[in-house]
Amino acid sequence: MFFWIVLSVVILQRLAELIIAKNNEKRMLAQGAYEVGARHYPAIVLLHTAFFVSLLLEVVIRKPGLSPIWGILLTLFLLTQVLRVWCLASLGKYWNTKIIILPGADVVMKGPYKFIRHPNYFIVAMEILVLPMIFGAYFTAILFTLLNAWMMSVRIPQEERALKDATNYKEKFSLE
Repeated sequence: MFFWIVLSVVILQRLAELIIAKNNEKRMLAQGAYEVGARHYPAIVLLHTAFFVSLLLEVVIRKPGLSPIWGILLTLFLLTQVLRVWCLASLGKYWNTKIIILPGADVVMKGPYKFIRHPNYFIVAMEILVLPMIFGAYFTAILFTLLNAWMMSVRIPQEERALKDATNYKEKFSLE
């Protein structure tokens, strides 16, 4: 029962985020924004969908039971949810699941973005690792952590290039 409640809440949260992202995308595109990385976006959607399917199947078929340290893992997962909301709130009208670039816009430098470049990607990586581990779904945790790392090795450089080319990101985060 606990698994079904957690899984349902997380999936509902993700669906709500997709609605927010779509609304932000429409508004930004109307202001002259454009999408970068459209070719890899379907792979991200597939990865995240497959993650939930894998988690569900591993728990239902294998019936591994809760991890011996599930309380610690759940606490860590709940912390990632707080950080996730902080990221979304900090980006506000600019938050999206896609890379949507609004030329000339100021790069958000508040909340967790004051401290690291891509906190949301770090948080997603933690969720992909920790959520399955709560329920003993170690295959899903390992496989999708590796797949997500590969996907981020494609996405983050594309986002970096786009931000540097179209915004004041260069001045804020100069690597020279």
